[in-house]
Amino acid sequence: MANCLVDALLAGAETAPKTPFATAADGTVYDRVALALGARKMATALIDQGVLPGDRVAVQVGKSLASLKLYLGTVMAGGVFLPLNTAYTAAEVSYFLGNATPRVFVCDPAQQVGLISVAEAAGTQTVLTLDGKGEGTLADAQSRAVPLEQPIPRDADDLAAILYTSGTTGRSKGAMLSHHALLSNSQTLTDLWRFTERDVLIHALPIYHTHGLFVATNVALLSGASLVFLPGFDADAILEAMPQATAMMGVPTFYTRLLADPRLTPDRAANMRLFISGSAPLLAETHRDWEARTGHRILERYGMTETNMSTSNPYEGERRPGTVGFPLPDVALRIMGEDGVDVTPGEIGVIEVRGPNVFSGYWQMPEKTAEELRPDGWFITGDLGRVDAEGYVTIVGRAKDLIISGGFNVYPKEVESLIDDLPGVLESAVIGVPHPDFGEAVIAIVVPDGSGAVSKDSILAGVADQLAKFKRPKEVFFLDALPRNTMGKVQKAALRADYSDLFKA
Repeated sequence: MANCLVDALLAGAETAPKTPFATAADGTVYDRVALALGARKMATALIDQGVLPGDRVAVQVGKSLASLKLYLGTVMAGGVFLPLNTAYTAAEVSYFLGNATPRVFVCDPAQQVGLISVAEAAGTQTVLTLDGKGEGTLADAQSRAVPLEQPIPRDADDLAAILYTSGTTGRSKGAMLSHHALLSNSQTLTDLWRFTERDVLIHALPIYHTHGLFVATNVALLSGASLVFLPGFDADAILEAMPQATAMMGVPTFYTRLLADPRLTPDRAANMRLFISGSAPLLAETHRDWEARTGHRILERYGMTETNMSTSNPYEGERRPGTVGFPLPDVALRIMGEDGVDVTPGEIGVIEVRGPNVFSGYWQMPEKTAEELRPDGWFITGDLGRVDAEGYVTIVGRAKDLIISGGFNVYPKEVESLIDDLPGVLESAVIGVPHPDFGEAVIAIVVPDGSGAVSKDSILAGVADQLAKFKRPKEVFFLDALPRNTMGKVQKAALRADYSDLFKA
């Protein structure tokens, strides 16, 4: 029995001629042979620390090539990779360690002293740093280790990773991702998006998240593509890399920030063949502005922690702004009503998906798993959407963001789309807050574009003829920026908390 995921990701890496895998921000080039050898040594180092097949290895470290070796080495050792957001506090880390019970926790050397007691209290005895000064780091152990001759055998259904959801409602849940779920999705995307060894992918995403690790990195490994491996978003570095690159995966804020830079021109983007956006909704205006500035249409796709990618706009054919395209070739998608029956085509309901990409359940949460993962394999995403007559999927919001005002359903995306098109508006967020008469009242939080062409009165007047009265905002507030998480998603739970007392007597 082979190691399903890592055997495919590193196939031929050590026997083929040395080819570049990643170019770091400082210009250092790393090849695939060194990556594969480093992963084998990292696997030995982890096994020496007591990691057994199925053990979790929790990781909270910065983005680096060493952290990619740690990911591959963990899977090669038969372990389960558990990446944690580098912004998590000690209190948050305590929850994850207590819930996942990892054999090893790898952290930033600057945080090690404070996290040792947290880890011990959570039952994790082995706390290491990936790198740092002197001996005793995992990177040091890896450099001196004998390479693991053969990856520890793991079946397609064995776990390769656990990724925790963002936890916007209640405690975060650990989505269990199998070898096959990760591998099949990466293979589908590699084919669908036409990645080959000739591609150079600009990688400025974090690697504690599905988008940066299991989409961008895995697709590059499978296809033989190379990476421009940046520690984070840097407009200067991205624009410098663009003439030699062929593709970029980003979140909407990447594109809006690049559009603000006058150096973004058709000539600079001439060598690029593909711009992909995900992790948060992309405004239709951004689609249009990007095409006007570069000649390229952004390809928007849809996925989540529990499913990796589920839909994509087509590589060839119309990439329709405001939609996330079609279900992937091996993914089934349906729109379900509150009665558990498929809605009429074009109507709004809850998106459910089924396919090899879907997770195996929530770690140590069988009740939550039973609530969201049906026995026949359909996953209830919690996203509201519709499918048009041509099959394009449109996301209209999260089910938890649905506003019920006076007994009527209000879908925030409908209101936001109208507000976003008004003069002087950069973007908006529409939420429901408690109201003594209506149950919930619709309010809009608006980010002006700086032109001075927007006011509360202009927004209310601008939507009055296009929305039923129950859908219109009862109040409008202005912010310099909407609160977002690290992947660019607007944090509506935070906004609801900020304005929850607005209509209290």
